[in-house]
Amino acid sequence: MYKLKIISSTVRPGRKGSIISHWITNLAQEKGNFEVELLDLGEINLPLMNEPVHPMMRQYEHEHTKQWSAKIEEADAFIFVTAEYDYSYPASLKNALEYLVHEWAYKPAGIVSYSIGPFAGVRAASSLKGDLLSLRTISLAEAVNIPAVNQFIGEDGLFTPNEQLTKAATVMLTQLLRWTKGLKAIKEDNL
Repeated sequence: MYKLKIISSTVRPGRKGSIISHWITNLAQEKGNFEVELLDLGEINLPLMNEPVHPMMRQYEHEHTKQWSAKIEEADAFIFVTAEYDYSYPASLKNALEYLVHEWAYKPAGIVSYSIGPFAGVRAASSLKGDLLSLRTISLAEAVNIPAVNQFIGEDGLFTPNEQLTKAATVMLTQLLRWTKGLKAIKEDNL
């Protein structure tokens, strides 16, 4: 079974990302096409990049980097759950991406973006797509963009999507499986 890592990018107190990450994790598990693991950057708590050698060399000194590398290396696909902060994605995610190079390559990524306003985090998703491409991670055209996120979070603290968001997530997960199969063959081609 393919391994899907869902990366929740927000770290600040009161964040909504972990709530949305649990929703997409549960949905991916229900579909049954992936072995799913949620990686919450708020819990992992990577320090600001502090490796002395460029990640291209894979000469990791710190245990937190070695653990992060192992988690990302074993993945076949990703879903990034990102808020929009100042027209981009959070610095915590940028930092997590920059710790590694090879481990991200030739794997597909879905993006679930959100914002408290009407733009649904699309500017964050756009910025993230460009950075993922430089790491040879292929971001899907299919995505989940959640506008005015607070309207979907109840007093119980749970995310309750509407039909449109559930449909977008289902389509993204279907395409993620297709791309995972194709990119797995490319990754294993050692030419």
